[in-house]
Amino acid sequence: MAGLNTWGILFGVLGNITASFLFISPVPTFWRIVKKRSTEEFSSIPYIILLLNASFWTYYGIIIPNGLLLITINGFGATVQAIYVFIFLLFAPPKLKVRTGALAGILNVGLVVGAILVSRLALERDAQIKTIGIFYIYTYMPFFLSFFYFLVALTWAIYAVLVRDIFIGIPNGTGLALGVCQLVLYGVYRNAKPSKSVDDSIQVSNFPDGALEEGLKHQQLPSSSE
Repeated sequence: MAGLNTWGILFGVLGNITASFLFISPVPTFWRIVKKRSTEEFSSIPYIILLLNASFWTYYGIIIPNGLLLITINGFGATVQAIYVFIFLLFAPPKLKVRTGALAGILNVGLVVGAILVSRLALERDAQIKTIGIFYIYTYMPFFLSFFYFLVALTWAIYAVLVRDIFIGIPNGTGLALGVCQLVLYGVYRNAKPSKSVDDSIQVSNFPDGALEEGLKHQQLPSSSE
């Protein structure tokens, strides 16, 4: 965590504290399920989605520098949500158990494993983007940040569809569309090289302080008669 400043650490810790309350807030619900040995009318979807979300952020914390805060809280969250899903499966009616197991398998196993395989392939092929150029302007766009923002938006967009919540669906659907655009741009520009004019500007900007001015002093200027 050496690369984080004091404020970054402070708000990271505060974020972990508030997220902890989010993760443990369903405890009374599952205590009721265990006591009554029935899931009643409760839905497993929020816990499956939270498990997927926490799994993505845990893995993201693993592959980036200074990801300890992400790993600790989301690793804890993924563990807790997995326990919730297990309890739900234990006490759900047979038909609901099958549907819940299938949904958890697709999202919490299939999608997570697929995301890990894609990201590892990108790492092994050294496919992280260096620059992206539009109108000769190049800016850094980290692949994994874009990739995991896309996955998180996809997660909550799926959740919104499953629970038919338009207020969750609109912002996350928008985020999903933007995430797709970022990944498309990554695919288009991953092998792009700066133009000569950009190379020249970079070379000029890399002169040590004062070197350019010193060189101009020795440059012979054209006379006014020419």
